Amino acid sequence: MPRVSDRQRIAQDIRDKISSGEYAPGDKLPSLREMIAQYGVSAEPVRSALLILQAEGLIEGHQGKGTYVTPRPEHR
Repeated sequence: MPRVSDRQRIAQDIRDKISSGEYAPGDKLPSLREMIAQYGVSAEPVRSALLILQAEGLIEGHQGKGTYVTPRPEHR
């Protein structure tokens, strides 16, 4: 099996936490510094993972305020 990059692993972990409800819509994600410590990586893979998730519409960053889980549209 090919090795999963740190950014892919982090992005998938955050996706899983959003899917499970651990991170609910509107919740603030941990800070960059906290995620660096949590995942044991440098800042670059964390930033890359967050950019992937922003492009997917799962999170949104607010300058100086943090990164938040976006509200999910109703699928009814």
